Amino acid sequence: MEYHLYIKNMVCNRCIKVVREELEKLSVNVKDIRLGEVIINSPNEPNMTKIKEVLEENGFELLEDKKIKLVEKIKTLLIDQIHHHEGELEVNYSEFLSKEIGKDYHTLSNLFSSIENLTIEKFIILQKIEKVKEYLIYNELTLSELAYKLGYSSVAHLSNQFKQITGFSPSEFKKLKTHQRKPLDGIS
Repeated sequence: MEYHLYIKNMVCNRCIKVVREELEKLSVNVKDIRLGEVIINSPNEPNMTKIKEVLEENGFELLEDKKIKLVEKIKTLLIDQIHHHEGELEVNYSEFLSKEIGKDYHTLSNLFSSIENLTIEKFIILQKIEKVKEYLIYNELTLSELAYKLGYSSVAHLSNQFKQITGFSPSEFKKLKTHQRKPLDGIS
């Protein structure tokens, strides 16, 4: 029998590796694993107490409420799209989320806002700004390349949004001795 587990704070490939290893230590048969979700095969109902314990020991949280699961799925899809997708981000996020989740965007947006106290649009902006910080710290791309890659209409738009969120222009941020980056699961 297949069981779907929804896990909060799974935001990178290292998270996937840790979750897989920890579940395998519990002799859980992992059929598929991706950001925020694990599908397991088990003839009997898995020991959810043990699974929950081991996940929490590693900074993850097993989600059980349907609405919270849906919000986490939205966050996971957006984090994956913004942080792990190669190429430029010319994405209509409302269409993307509706298609991926199979629900009307308006419904998803209202649910997200009610649980997160933040709009999906603001969450997307915050994620993009974290990605910009990463690129600025590692000096990988020019601002023009960054704007294109992250789907901004112009360098000015990116710079204005960056300054609104961080209080610094991108060039001021690059000059800082300490870079204030946030973990992806802590952005809200």
